[in-house]
Amino acid sequence: MSLLQRAFSLLKWNRHSSILLGGFLLSIFLIMYIWWPLAEEYLAFVDWDGAWWLYIDWLLIGIFAFISITIMARAELRTDALIIFVGIFGGLAIESWGTQTNLWFYYTNERPPLWIIPAWPIASLGIDRIARLLDHLTTKTLSHKDTKKIFFVPSSLGDLVVKLLYWLIFAPFLALMLVFVAPTFDKSFTILASLLCVAIILTPTDYRYALFTFIAGAGLGYTLELWGTTRQCWTYYTYQTPPLFAVLAHGMAAVVFWRAGLMLKMIGEKIRSLTSQQAKPTYAKSPDGEA
Repeated sequence: MSLLQRAFSLLKWNRHSSILLGGFLLSIFLIMYIWWPLAEEYLAFVDWDGAWWLYIDWLLIGIFAFISITIMARAELRTDALIIFVGIFGGLAIESWGTQTNLWFYYTNERPPLWIIPAWPIASLGIDRIARLLDHLTTKTLSHKDTKKIFFVPSSLGDLVVKLLYWLIFAPFLALMLVFVAPTFDKSFTILASLLCVAIILTPTDYRYALFTFIAGAGLGYTLELWGTTRQCWTYYTYQTPPLFAVLAHGMAAVVFWRAGLMLKMIGEKIRSLTSQQAKPTYAKSPDGEA
Protein backbone atom coordinates (compact mmCIF):
# COMPACT_ATOMS: atom_id res chain seq x y z
CA MET A 1 0.00 0.00 0.00
CA SER A 2 1.41 3.41 -1.00
CA LEU A 3 1.83 6.27 1.48
CA LEU A 4 -1.03 8.14 -0.23
CA GLN A 5 -3.35 5.14 0.09
CA ARG A 6 -2.38 4.75 3.74
CA ALA A 7 -3.08 8.43 4.36
CA PHE A 8 -6.56 8.14 2.83
CA SER A 9 -7.22 5.02 4.91
CA LEU A 10 -7.24 7.25 7.98
CA LEU A 11 -10.00 9.49 6.56
CA LYS A 12 -12.70 7.25 7.92
CA TRP A 13 -16.03 8.96 8.61
CA ASN A 14 -18.11 7.56 11.45
CA ARG A 15 -20.98 8.61 13.70
CA HIS A 16 -18.59 10.39 16.03
CA SER A 17 -17.29 12.41 13.06
CA SER A 18 -20.79 13.74 12.38
CA ILE A 19 -21.27 14.74 16.01
CA LEU A 20 -17.86 16.41 16.12
CA LEU A 21 -18.51 18.32 12.88
CA GLY A 22 -21.87 19.48 14.25
CA GLY A 23 -20.18 20.73 17.42
CA PHE A 24 -17.50 22.48 15.38
CA LEU A 25 -20.04 24.29 13.20
CA LEU A 26 -22.14 25.15 16.25
CA SER A 27 -19.09 26.68 17.93
CA ILE A 28 -18.44 28.87 14.89
CA PHE A 29 -22.08 29.96 14.83
CA LEU A 30 -22.08 30.84 18.54
CA ILE A 31 -18.84 32.81 18.23
CA MET A 32 -20.25 34.82 15.35
CA TYR A 33 -23.59 35.32 17.15
CA ILE A 34 -22.16 36.35 20.51
CA TRP A 35 -19.41 38.54 19.04
CA TRP A 36 -21.37 39.68 15.99
CA PRO A 37 -19.97 43.27 16.07
CA LEU A 38 -16.49 41.81 15.49
CA ALA A 39 -17.73 39.60 12.66
CA GLU A 40 -19.64 42.52 11.14
CA GLU A 41 -16.54 44.69 11.31
CA TYR A 42 -14.50 41.99 9.58
CA LEU A 43 -17.09 41.47 6.80
CA ALA A 44 -17.22 45.22 6.20
CA PHE A 45 -13.82 45.03 4.51
CA VAL A 46 -15.38 43.08 1.61
CA ASP A 47 -16.70 45.09 -1.33
CA TRP A 48 -19.82 43.04 -2.02
CA ASP A 49 -20.83 45.29 -4.93
CA GLY A 50 -17.53 44.83 -6.75
CA ALA A 51 -14.85 42.16 -7.13
CA TRP A 52 -15.69 40.57 -3.78
CA TRP A 53 -13.51 37.53 -4.47
CA LEU A 54 -10.45 39.76 -4.23
CA TYR A 55 -11.39 40.70 -0.67
CA ILE A 56 -12.32 37.23 0.59
CA ASP A 57 -9.89 35.83 3.14
CA TRP A 58 -8.98 32.65 1.27
CA LEU A 59 -6.27 31.76 3.78
CA LEU A 60 -8.81 31.71 6.62
CA ILE A 61 -11.24 29.67 4.53
CA GLY A 62 -8.46 27.24 3.66
CA ILE A 63 -7.50 26.83 7.32
CA PHE A 64 -11.11 26.17 8.33
CA ALA A 65 -11.59 23.70 5.46
CA PHE A 66 -8.39 21.83 6.33
CA ILE A 67 -9.21 21.60 10.03
CA SER A 68 -12.82 20.60 9.30
CA ILE A 69 -11.66 17.66 7.19
CA THR A 70 -8.80 16.76 9.51
CA ILE A 71 -10.72 16.55 12.78
CA MET A 72 -13.32 14.28 11.17
CA ALA A 73 -10.74 11.56 10.53
CA ARG A 74 -11.40 8.57 12.82
CA ALA A 75 -13.12 10.71 15.45
CA GLU A 76 -13.68 9.07 18.82
CA LEU A 77 -15.68 11.19 21.25
CA ARG A 78 -14.30 9.66 24.42
CA THR A 79 -10.71 10.44 23.40
CA ASP A 80 -11.55 13.72 21.70
CA ALA A 81 -13.44 14.99 24.75
CA LEU A 82 -10.20 14.82 26.74
CA ILE A 83 -8.32 16.67 23.98
CA ILE A 84 -11.00 19.37 23.92
CA PHE A 85 -10.94 19.69 27.72
CA VAL A 86 -7.16 20.10 27.82
CA GLY A 87 -7.25 22.45 24.83
CA ILE A 88 -9.76 24.80 26.42
CA PHE A 89 -7.98 25.23 29.74
CA GLY A 90 -4.51 25.04 28.20
CA GLY A 91 -5.42 27.68 25.64
CA LEU A 92 -6.89 29.91 28.33
CA ALA A 93 -3.65 29.62 30.35
CA ILE A 94 -1.45 30.40 27.34
CA GLU A 95 -3.54 33.36 26.20
CA SER A 96 -3.63 34.72 29.75
CA TRP A 97 0.14 34.42 30.01
CA GLY A 98 0.85 36.12 26.68
CA THR A 99 -1.61 38.98 26.99
CA GLN A 100 -1.01 39.68 30.67
CA THR A 101 2.77 39.93 30.11
CA ASN A 102 2.34 41.88 26.84
CA LEU A 103 4.26 39.32 24.81
CA TRP A 104 1.40 39.74 22.36
CA PHE A 105 -1.83 41.71 22.25
CA TYR A 106 -5.11 41.56 20.32
CA TYR A 107 -6.66 44.35 18.32
CA THR A 108 -9.60 44.37 20.76
CA ASN A 109 -7.17 44.91 23.69
CA GLU A 110 -8.83 42.09 25.67
CA ARG A 111 -6.53 40.18 28.02
CA PRO A 112 -7.31 37.54 26.91
CA PRO A 113 -10.24 37.65 24.46
CA LEU A 114 -12.66 34.82 25.15
CA TRP A 115 -13.56 34.45 21.47
CA ILE A 116 -10.07 33.10 20.69
CA ILE A 117 -10.21 30.30 23.30
CA PRO A 118 -12.33 27.85 21.21
CA ALA A 119 -9.62 27.93 18.54
CA TRP A 120 -7.25 26.05 20.86
CA PRO A 121 -9.24 22.82 21.32
CA ILE A 122 -10.15 22.84 17.61
CA ALA A 123 -6.48 23.20 16.67
CA SER A 124 -5.59 20.51 19.23
CA LEU A 125 -7.89 18.04 17.48
CA GLY A 126 -6.27 18.87 14.15
CA ILE A 127 -2.78 18.43 15.59
CA ASP A 128 -3.77 15.08 17.10
CA ARG A 129 -4.91 13.85 13.68
CA ILE A 130 -1.75 15.06 11.93
CA ALA A 131 0.50 13.45 14.56
CA ARG A 132 -1.40 10.17 14.24
CA LEU A 133 -1.08 10.38 10.45
CA LEU A 134 2.69 10.85 10.71
CA ASP A 135 2.87 7.90 13.07
CA HIS A 136 0.74 5.81 10.70
CA LEU A 137 2.76 6.70 7.60
CA THR A 138 6.03 5.74 9.27
CA THR A 139 4.74 2.38 10.41
CA LYS A 140 4.54 -0.62 8.08
CA THR A 141 2.29 -3.41 9.29
CA LEU A 142 3.80 -6.85 8.67
CA SER A 143 1.19 -8.83 10.54
CA HIS A 144 -1.41 -8.42 13.22
CA LYS A 145 1.19 -8.75 15.97
CA ASP A 146 4.39 -7.49 14.33
CA THR A 147 5.22 -4.01 13.05
CA LYS A 148 8.33 -2.53 11.54
CA LYS A 149 9.19 1.15 11.48
CA ILE A 150 10.08 2.55 8.07
CA PHE A 151 11.90 5.74 9.01
CA PHE A 152 12.50 5.08 12.71
CA VAL A 153 13.74 1.52 13.02
CA PRO A 154 12.97 0.08 16.49
CA SER A 155 16.59 -0.78 17.31
CA SER A 156 19.33 0.70 19.42
CA LEU A 157 20.51 2.72 16.39
CA GLY A 158 16.98 3.85 15.59
CA ASP A 159 16.36 4.91 19.19
CA LEU A 160 19.62 6.86 19.14
CA VAL A 161 18.60 8.70 15.95
CA VAL A 162 15.20 9.57 17.40
CA LYS A 163 16.72 10.88 20.62
CA LEU A 164 19.29 12.89 18.65
CA LEU A 165 16.55 14.50 16.54
CA TYR A 166 14.56 15.18 19.70
CA TRP A 167 17.36 17.14 21.34
CA LEU A 168 18.36 18.88 18.09
CA ILE A 169 14.82 20.28 17.92
CA PHE A 170 13.83 20.84 21.54
CA ALA A 171 17.12 22.22 22.89
CA PRO A 172 17.29 25.09 20.33
CA PHE A 173 13.60 25.78 20.87
CA LEU A 174 14.15 26.12 24.61
CA ALA A 175 17.02 28.54 24.00
CA LEU A 176 14.87 30.52 21.55
CA MET A 177 12.02 30.62 24.05
CA LEU A 178 14.20 31.93 26.88
CA VAL A 179 15.53 34.69 24.63
CA PHE A 180 12.06 35.65 23.36
CA VAL A 181 10.41 35.83 26.79
CA ALA A 182 13.45 37.35 28.55
CA PRO A 183 11.85 40.85 28.78
CA THR A 184 9.13 39.36 31.01
CA PHE A 185 11.27 37.31 33.39
CA ASP A 186 10.02 39.58 36.17
CA LYS A 187 6.53 38.12 35.71
CA SER A 188 5.49 35.01 37.63
CA PHE A 189 3.48 33.83 34.60
CA THR A 190 6.67 33.66 32.52
CA ILE A 191 8.64 31.89 35.23
CA LEU A 192 5.95 29.21 35.57
CA ALA A 193 5.62 28.76 31.81
CA SER A 194 9.39 28.45 31.40
CA LEU A 195 9.72 25.92 34.23
CA LEU A 196 6.87 23.86 32.77
CA CYS A 197 8.51 23.73 29.34
CA VAL A 198 11.87 22.79 30.86
CA ALA A 199 10.24 20.00 32.88
CA ILE A 200 8.34 18.63 29.86
CA ILE A 201 11.43 18.71 27.61
CA LEU A 202 13.70 17.06 30.18
CA THR A 203 11.25 14.23 30.92
CA PRO A 204 10.14 12.82 27.56
CA THR A 205 7.90 9.76 27.78
CA ASP A 206 7.93 8.95 24.06
CA TYR A 207 10.64 10.63 22.00
CA ARG A 208 9.13 9.59 18.67
CA TYR A 209 5.57 10.71 19.29
CA ALA A 210 6.77 13.90 20.96
CA LEU A 211 8.62 14.73 17.72
CA PHE A 212 5.53 14.06 15.61
CA THR A 213 3.36 16.16 17.91
CA PHE A 214 5.82 19.05 17.85
CA ILE A 215 6.09 18.95 14.05
CA ALA A 216 2.31 18.78 13.66
CA GLY A 217 1.77 21.67 16.07
CA ALA A 218 4.42 23.87 14.46
CA GLY A 219 3.13 23.09 10.97
CA LEU A 220 -0.46 24.02 11.74
CA GLY A 221 0.75 26.85 13.97
CA TYR A 222 2.56 28.49 11.06
CA THR A 223 -0.65 28.92 9.06
CA LEU A 224 -2.53 30.22 12.10
CA GLU A 225 0.22 32.67 13.04
CA LEU A 226 0.63 33.82 9.44
CA TRP A 227 -3.07 34.61 9.25
CA GLY A 228 -3.34 36.25 12.67
CA THR A 229 -0.25 38.45 12.47
CA THR A 230 -0.66 39.57 8.85
CA ARG A 231 -4.31 40.47 9.50
CA GLN A 232 -3.23 42.23 12.72
CA CYS A 233 -5.71 40.19 14.70
CA TRP A 234 -2.92 39.74 17.22
CA THR A 235 0.54 41.31 17.31
CA TYR A 236 3.75 40.25 19.09
CA TYR A 237 5.98 42.76 20.81
CA THR A 238 8.63 42.13 18.12
CA TYR A 239 6.09 43.03 15.39
CA GLN A 240 7.24 40.08 13.25
CA THR A 241 4.63 38.41 11.04
CA PRO A 242 5.04 35.87 12.47
CA PRO A 243 8.06 35.44 14.79
CA LEU A 244 9.75 32.04 14.59
CA PHE A 245 9.20 31.48 18.31
CA ALA A 246 5.43 31.84 17.93
CA VAL A 247 5.35 29.17 15.23
CA LEU A 248 7.47 26.70 17.20
CA ALA A 249 5.60 27.54 20.41
CA HIS A 250 2.51 25.92 18.90
CA GLY A 251 4.53 22.72 18.64
CA MET A 252 5.63 23.00 22.26
CA ALA A 253 2.07 23.75 23.39
CA ALA A 254 0.88 20.66 21.52
CA VAL A 255 3.43 18.51 23.35
CA VAL A 256 2.41 20.00 26.71
CA PHE A 257 -1.29 19.36 25.94
CA TRP A 258 -0.51 15.79 24.87
CA ARG A 259 1.42 15.12 28.08
CA ALA A 260 -1.34 16.72 30.15
CA GLY A 261 -3.87 14.44 28.45
CA LEU A 262 -1.76 11.37 29.25
CA MET A 263 -1.53 12.43 32.89
CA LEU A 264 -5.30 13.02 33.18
CA LYS A 265 -5.97 9.69 31.49
CA MET A 266 -3.66 7.93 33.95
CA ILE A 267 -5.36 9.62 36.90
CA GLY A 268 -8.76 8.63 35.54
CA GLU A 269 -7.69 5.00 35.18
CA LYS A 270 -6.38 5.00 38.76
CA ILE A 271 -9.65 6.43 40.05
CA ARG A 272 -11.71 3.87 38.11
CA SER A 273 -9.48 1.07 39.39
CA LEU A 274 -9.90 2.15 43.02
CA THR A 275 -13.64 2.66 42.56
CA SER A 276 -14.11 -0.80 41.06
CA GLN A 277 -12.13 -2.41 43.89
CA GLN A 278 -14.22 -0.64 46.53
CA ALA A 279 -17.42 -1.65 44.75
CA LYS A 280 -16.61 -5.36 44.90
CA PRO A 281 -18.86 -7.15 47.44
CA THR A 282 -17.23 -8.61 50.53
CA TYR A 283 -18.49 -11.81 52.08
CA ALA A 284 -18.38 -12.35 55.82
CA LYS A 285 -17.02 -15.67 56.99
CA SER A 286 -18.72 -17.91 59.52
CA PRO A 287 -16.87 -18.91 62.70
CA ASP A 288 -15.90 -22.24 61.13
CA GLY A 289 -14.17 -20.47 58.27
CA GLU A 290 -16.87 -20.97 55.65
CA ALA A 291 -18.46 -18.08 53.82
